[in-house]
Amino acid sequence: MYKPGGTIADALDRIQKTAYVLPAIQREFVWSPEQIEKLFDSLMQGYPFGTFLFWRVEAPTSSKFKFYDFVLNYHQRDAAHCPELPTLHNQAVTAILDGQQRLTALNIGLRGSMAIKQPNKWWNNPDAFPRRILRLNLLASPEPDENGVVYDFRFLDDAQAARAEGALWFKVPEIRGMKSGPDMLSWLIGQQIQGADLNSAFVILDRLHRVVHTDPLVHYYEEEAQDIERVLNIFIRLNSGGTKLSYSDLLLSIAVAQWKHVDARAEIHKLVDELNRIGTGFSLSQDFVLKAGLMLADIASVGFKVENFTTANMAELEANWPGIRAALVRTVELTARFGLNGQTLRADSALMPIAYYIYHRGTPDNYVTHSHYAADREAVRQWLIRSLLKASGIWGSGLDTLLTALRKTIQAHGHEAFPVDHLHQVMVPRGKSLNFEPAEIDDLLQMQYGDKRLFPLLSLLFPFVDLRNQFHIDHVFPISRFTRARLRKSGIPEDKIDNLTRLANELPNLQLLDGPSNTEKQAAMPAEWLSHRYASEDARHHYRTLHMLGEIPQDLQEFEQFHSARKDCLREVLTKMLVDSSPTSQVD
Repeated sequence: MYKPGGTIADALDRIQKTAYVLPAIQREFVWSPEQIEKLFDSLMQGYPFGTFLFWRVEAPTSSKFKFYDFVLNYHQRDAAHCPELPTLHNQAVTAILDGQQRLTALNIGLRGSMAIKQPNKWWNNPDAFPRRILRLNLLASPEPDENGVVYDFRFLDDAQAARAEGALWFKVPEIRGMKSGPDMLSWLIGQQIQGADLNSAFVILDRLHRVVHTDPLVHYYEEEAQDIERVLNIFIRLNSGGTKLSYSDLLLSIAVAQWKHVDARAEIHKLVDELNRIGTGFSLSQDFVLKAGLMLADIASVGFKVENFTTANMAELEANWPGIRAALVRTVELTARFGLNGQTLRADSALMPIAYYIYHRGTPDNYVTHSHYAADREAVRQWLIRSLLKASGIWGSGLDTLLTALRKTIQAHGHEAFPVDHLHQVMVPRGKSLNFEPAEIDDLLQMQYGDKRLFPLLSLLFPFVDLRNQFHIDHVFPISRFTRARLRKSGIPEDKIDNLTRLANELPNLQLLDGPSNTEKQAAMPAEWLSHRYASEDARHHYRTLHMLGEIPQDLQEFEQFHSARKDCLREVLTKMLVDSSPTSQVD
């Protein structure tokens, strides 16, 4: 039987007082700002809010379990996880089994804020995460838009709100302390709102106040059993459909319930955060860590199946966690030294065999940096880069069986060196060969700027580049020169413009430049930039040879010939590297 739970304001008060908490089996908050905005619009339009499933945890029972608070001020990099609560003693609480996302969305929208990474900014840039508060435009049109949205809720910072002409952005959290009627009218008059606008703004603000403070929107079913097994069964049955909870979230919940000495949830999320901060930043997930844990712990199958998350298997994973954790950190540090990051690592799964090798061999702390292991690291790099360059996708279908086979191979042959040849022998019969056909070389040569394979390919072509520094993919001839207007001005015939624009973004017009050099070069033509950067012709010739640039024309009239000549040069080099040579011969 479902019970009335009062208003949204009542629910937020209980969250603030930690009377409502989240059990450890719950997943993280995953809603986007747009989902929160849509929820508030739905509430304002009177759509059903949905019911909740609560677990009443009595005071004698609460100290046996770990609980978490709700996210309040969400920060995608620094505060994306639910805060851990101290152990509860003699305190009865209500744990949320279903409805966490909705309640957290309300908590953020009515009490907190969101800070989401902005496009084209690095993860380690603090300015990439502006803090934004949910606001409601009180002067928005009352007509629904094409998506049926009537009420204009948006997460905005102060500067964005100030720039919006013809809008009055009310900070939604302020409704919690605002009284209805005269208080709202007084506030609106203070905003210089008059006439019809005053009336419509008051109607919207009053509607928000009633939704939060007056309408009894919260209804719930309460489970009173104090048996964790029953609660876990309810949780699994509720969420195993796959639409409300991802399968890895479900499996993490099971691991959390079974680890005895380590907080699985906190450990895994902490590790994900640590891995993603290495180098210039990665985008690894709990899925990656969980699957890598299964692989490194030698659990029979690396698949995300409930039968792999038995008590015995989770005990094995917990017992070996310190070594597994260290191996994953070392693997990502090594990957960062190869110059890869979240934007250029095309397939996270490619790191798992490397992590297993590092774990199985028991590589020392200095494996990533010591010259003694340079040849072994280069073998790993060549194998990884080749696998990332395959257009057919090494790390797609049949992933679990491939990873299991690669693990077995490393067990047998990975005691002293990364067994590239043996791994390749296992991959070939599965249609995962790391050898390339001439047609695949043509595909690589036509690769366009923005392709995730570009950085690995350029790092393979130009191994002398020290990728520990921040390197950019740069257009040799600046892309800004290839607008239709500038090409016409340069004397390019109209019928060649579209082709030249396409060629400008292809591999033969791309190179790796360190960050400062790329900033310095900006939109300069390559011949001009080289003359400015290198005083002597010998130095300029050395640079052109090293980067396979050949003769560089002064203007765009001869760009097509430059592109064709460099394409032929790159084809010859790539053919020797990827067609004529086996994966192992690159590192002999």
